[in-house]
Amino acid sequence: MRVLFVCGKNQWRSPTAEHLFCGHPGVECLSAGLSRDAPVPLSHELLDWADTIFVMEKKHKDKLQASFKNSLKNQRLVCLHIPDRYTFMDPELIKILKRKVTPLLG
Repeated sequence: MRVLFVCGKNQWRSPTAEHLFCGHPGVECLSAGLSRDAPVPLSHELLDWADTIFVMEKKHKDKLQASFKNSLKNQRLVCLHIPDRYTFMDPELIKILKRKVTPLLG
């Protein structure tokens, strides 16, 4: 399973998720940001690579669907509804990610 985590700037939430789930059995993880100045900006290639895309907020899902609709095919797109108030590896963020993502990894 190839999983892509997406947030706005790819600084805190999506890199935390990538780090957290990169060792999960049978799962490959990457992360990206919707902002052009993100360390890893979202691209058509990343979307083509992914089987499942987790976005942190509904606005990310809306922007992704508007800007990359040609790259969205059969991927599962899941909104986690995690607001932008956590830093990288924040213990509360880790707890939320484990609770919301783990059951969806099969």
